[in-house]
Amino acid sequence: MAKIASDRLIEVQPPQERAVLLIAPDGRLSRQEVRDHLDELASLADTAGAAVVSTVQQHIEAPHPAYFIGTGKVEELRSVVGSHQASLVIFDEDLTPVQGQKLEQALGVRVMDRTELIIDIFALRARTAEAKTQVELAQLQYETDRRTIRRRIRDLKQRLGKIAQQRETERKGRAGEFRAALVGYTNAGKSSILAALSGSELFIEDRLFATLDPATRAVDLGEGFQALVTDTVGFIRKLPHNLVASFRATLEEANEADVLCHVVDVAHPSWEEQYEVVEDVLSDLRFNPKQRLVVFNKVDRLTHDEETAIEERAAALLGAHVFTSTVESGGIEPLRAELSNALRGRWPTMVLTIPASAGDLLAELYREGEVLDREDRGARIQVTVRLPVDILGRFKTHDDVSVFDAPPAA
Repeated sequence: MAKIASDRLIEVQPPQERAVLLIAPDGRLSRQEVRDHLDELASLADTAGAAVVSTVQQHIEAPHPAYFIGTGKVEELRSVVGSHQASLVIFDEDLTPVQGQKLEQALGVRVMDRTELIIDIFALRARTAEAKTQVELAQLQYETDRRTIRRRIRDLKQRLGKIAQQRETERKGRAGEFRAALVGYTNAGKSSILAALSGSELFIEDRLFATLDPATRAVDLGEGFQALVTDTVGFIRKLPHNLVASFRATLEEANEADVLCHVVDVAHPSWEEQYEVVEDVLSDLRFNPKQRLVVFNKVDRLTHDEETAIEERAAALLGAHVFTSTVESGGIEPLRAELSNALRGRWPTMVLTIPASAGDLLAELYREGEVLDREDRGARIQVTVRLPVDILGRFKTHDDVSVFDAPPAA
């Protein structure tokens, strides 16, 4: 809406919603975990454009069938809403339609649960036609299952099926490329890492779900080699099932990558919980990547002792890992080196014998491949080398070159 003032149009922004947050943790969570969960809910509310004016907590053994929380807590919540002139209450848990309706009647303001809040954020952030379609599908599946909605769900699934076929065609066209994918908890720094690796501009914002659409960039790995690296949507605790299902096709890009890089905000006090959340989602999606790499990001925020302790724990429990920073000079290079090593690791190891006089062929082996061993045998040279498949194919066509499979490592 706009109004005329001094011969100019002035945009009139809608008033910002004032939100009260309610979290109902069980007895298994520590105080720190409860604070972390409340901070995350506040970040979600801020991302959705609401101002948090108060918070309410209640430990419950089992949800109340009518209100989720007890009737006494409902009265306390109504008092908090009134005293802070709130227009919205956000629950960190999922509510049934009956609970949501009764709470709104009792409180006199709009009530949202965690799933509705996240879906709304996804709707705000979706930019491409695919992301908008995925979000609309999740919204409809969240609503009451009426006949018109069922028909619309069917149409959206068919549209996403066509998009999935297009993506599959695009992936086949990149079959010969080395591909890596970044997954992780939302706001772990995946987009910043991709921007630092590729040197390209990406939308980066210090908010949850800053970007929903996958971005793929070519990344220089040095010595003439490159990788295609894809940034994917971030995960979060209690990510709504409908959203996970809707974005399954998008995440297939990550599942088919040669290396799956799980980015962790190592400076976050609950990084281990966030790591488990992402791993659980990947397990639900039945991800089976060729290679995994844990990327401990934001290492610049750690003390030396903290970094050492995490390094010891990671070495014992998590396997392949690397520490990165997108703000320190050279802080992204350890990841670039790991990707380069992974690329070379895909190359077949072969034994080639070439004429000692063929200096150009020997130079090409050193330039294009990774020479592991060399033996000078008079008129011929035997080289054990890892080579890209296309380069190996060229050597196989030389009349003076003999190519053999390398013996298995002892």
